[in-house]
Amino acid sequence: MFVLDSRLRQDTLPIGDFPLCTLLLSNDSNYPWFILVPKRSDISEVFQLEEAEQAQLWTETTYLSAVLSRTFAADKMNVAALGNVVSQLHMHVIVRRVGDAAWPAPVWGRHPARHYSAEEVARIVAQLKPVLTETFIFKED
Repeated sequence: MFVLDSRLRQDTLPIGDFPLCTLLLSNDSNYPWFILVPKRSDISEVFQLEEAEQAQLWTETTYLSAVLSRTFAADKMNVAALGNVVSQLHMHVIVRRVGDAAWPAPVWGRHPARHYSAEEVARIVAQLKPVLTETFIFKED
């Protein structure tokens, strides 16, 4: 049974679900920073997914990257699966803009997280609702 890692639960806000992955928003308003987590138990590496699931992960990641790039006017998209702190497989999809809080350096550990207000999260969800396809299901409020 799939259980979200406690650190991801603590540091993110749930947005909804693609067929394979749950979509989370990192609770750091310094950057539009999203995280995809395959809804599979005991997976820490991409190669541990079935071949079709690997393809689905990449499909969801590239689709989300394109949507976020357009929606949030990205200058660059950062996509990474590190897992050094949280071993549960998860894909970071981060909108980067020239002049953002960490530009041009990586976002990790650069600045303390600035948590979103409820209004800011609602605004992000409202921006995503018209641009995510019917394969995405937004979480119930």
